[in-house]
Amino acid sequence: MSTIDEVKAKIDIVDLVSEAGVKLRHAGKNYTGFCPFHANKNTPAFVVWPETGTWRCFGECNEGGDIFKFVMKKDGIDFKEALQKLADKAGVKVEKFEHAAPEVKEANEHLRKLLEDAIIFYRSHLFNNKDVLTYLREKRGLKDATIETFGLGYAPNGWDNALKHFTARGYSEHDLFDAGLLTERNDKKHYDRFRNRIMIPIRDENGKMAGFGARIVGPNDIPKFLNSPETPIFSKGRLLYGLDRARKPIRAADQAVIVEGYMDVIAVHQAGYENVVSPMGTALTEDQLRLLKKFTRRIVLALDPDTAGQKAVLRGLDAARSAMDREGELGFDARGLLKNEARLQADLRVASMPDDLDPDEIVARNSEEWKQLIENAKPIVTHVMDTLAAGQDLTDAKVKNQIAAQVLPLIEDLPNPMERDTYRQALARMLRVDERVLIGAPAQGPRTRRPRPVAGKQAQESAQVAVSVSSGKKVEAYVIGVLFRKPELLYRLDRQLQQLGLTALAAQDFEYTDYQMLFGLIREAVEQDKSEHHEFVVDALPEQLQGLSNDLLVESEKIDPVEEKVIEDLLRGIIKLRRMAAGENLNQLRFLQEEAHQAGDLRTASYQELVMQHTRLLRDLDQANRKMTLKRQE
Repeated sequence: MSTIDEVKAKIDIVDLVSEAGVKLRHAGKNYTGFCPFHANKNTPAFVVWPETGTWRCFGECNEGGDIFKFVMKKDGIDFKEALQKLADKAGVKVEKFEHAAPEVKEANEHLRKLLEDAIIFYRSHLFNNKDVLTYLREKRGLKDATIETFGLGYAPNGWDNALKHFTARGYSEHDLFDAGLLTERNDKKHYDRFRNRIMIPIRDENGKMAGFGARIVGPNDIPKFLNSPETPIFSKGRLLYGLDRARKPIRAADQAVIVEGYMDVIAVHQAGYENVVSPMGTALTEDQLRLLKKFTRRIVLALDPDTAGQKAVLRGLDAARSAMDREGELGFDARGLLKNEARLQADLRVASMPDDLDPDEIVARNSEEWKQLIENAKPIVTHVMDTLAAGQDLTDAKVKNQIAAQVLPLIEDLPNPMERDTYRQALARMLRVDERVLIGAPAQGPRTRRPRPVAGKQAQESAQVAVSVSSGKKVEAYVIGVLFRKPELLYRLDRQLQQLGLTALAAQDFEYTDYQMLFGLIREAVEQDKSEHHEFVVDALPEQLQGLSNDLLVESEKIDPVEEKVIEDLLRGIIKLRRMAAGENLNQLRFLQEEAHQAGDLRTASYQELVMQHTRLLRDLDQANRKMTLKRQE
């Protein structure tokens, strides 16, 4: 991952714009506010899209872009300065470009292909093992369609089944070890890591294979769950199981639910609740929460009744993290979760499972009950209070003191004074004491400062996080990658666009500042005649875009050798980009138009004109698509 992508992953555009003094409010899945770059007082014309990390002003500016463009425009600085400023804020080190990046990327893709082949290998063994298949169908209640959808398999018993299978197909032991399929003995000999286990493929949020989770079949085997080891493409603290399938449902519900295990995710998805993910049995990390925040700010932790997450609360909140950092237990660190909630401006809640049932057992008993439990999820502080009070004699002064000593530090950590007052009142009512006593009571453990908006040491020490890649960004990457490799195609592309009744390709067709800058150099290259086009771009390339350009060369390496086909693909890509942008803008403009009309704002007529412009553009783009289709059929 490039430094630019890592900064984008760690800086939330809604937070960035809000910190700049723009008061944003929800408008569907987006946010609107008054543009900070010109005077506007009646209705908001400034829109932020958190999903793509972009913004646009539909007013006087008529500009837009990503986090870098926002900082460049706000502070009057160039891209290099904006990158450094935002990297410092995110705790990301801006390093010199390293030419080894393409080789690393190619090696990682090789590992992913091996893991995809491993899914087929384990799947074939599952359907040849009647006992394991019966267990999944009858004991776990999984349908064949679900088993197929989640790619479940079985690792046969034995020390070298995978080793022999894959080496016979041309993979090296080194490949298998790097992919986490083999482990090493003291004598440096390799053997199968997964044996006699149900195999669960783990993908990143973009659907790319990363590793496996493996559950025991024999009741006496240990550990119960075994994950892939840390590899170049598998980092347990930065992945969420099921997120590749849960992304759209999370956005649709504007809520993500976190459960403890793989089987819980699979069973709850099968029951129709697809906004569910799992941190794979370890303490929930800030990187995982940041990943979820790209899709929603409303997150529910659905804790199994027998997890140490519930019991650790009773042992003392400060000890909860160390108690939870073990394989096979979902971490419940109340203080850590509250800090992340404040830092990420999220809404974290807790839903407890009743009757000693796990989530998969709840949905098997009554799927509607699951829906009710999630809807009734409690804020973290309320959950802690109820857990500590359960089964206790609240008339005993010592019990009251013990509960207050553990809850008050959490309340004092809250950055919002209204929330602190509300929870103090709730605690006073629960303990039946005067609230003034709680205000003066000593808290157990040190009081922590309010979280700073700038990422600190923890963020600096964290490695790369996964980036959500929209389909629009993939198209942008393809178009800019092909033109970077062959800038001379821009001549033909512009002529073809003109023949289709469309305007020439421009920097504004790209949402992201780094792509806009690279396109600007490509345009310069074809307009000069002193050097070869591609060489011109390479020579003029700023250092901070070197990593991006190398990635683009790798991505565009296998373009179609037939130039006519490449031009057609580019045209369709550009039409798709413009159509997506026009559609998003049109939806937002209609919202702004209605709001302006209700407020009696004079901008209603301007919005109407913009709506008409975007409607005409969509019509022209559809006509262009039809022309291309008819031409190909001739």
